[in-house]
Amino acid sequence: MPKLAELVVKVRSKNAGPFWVTVDVFCGDAATFSRIAAALDTAAVAALYDQPAQLLKRFDIIDLNVIKFSFPRPVVQGSAEDRDMHGAQWAHLMAEFEIA
Repeated sequence: MPKLAELVVKVRSKNAGPFWVTVDVFCGDAATFSRIAAALDTAAVAALYDQPAQLLKRFDIIDLNVIKFSFPRPVVQGSAEDRDMHGAQWAHLMAEFEIA
């Protein structure tokens, strides 16, 4: 099965404030968006990030061919326990997600 990063233009993640992270999946065109939107099960993404499904927020932005997921950071940005100050490393988990 192909990995998400092989099918889309870009997968990135970033802080959405000091308490949340956002992962963006840039699909590039409508056909890819439709395929990826159907294949990315919200519950599976929640499990990937070890988040309760009710805390994961999903935004399908059809006009931009983008799917966004937001979820609480495990620790507050900048705290002594924070190992990813900018939230950039979360994208790698999503990029490796296998798409059926």
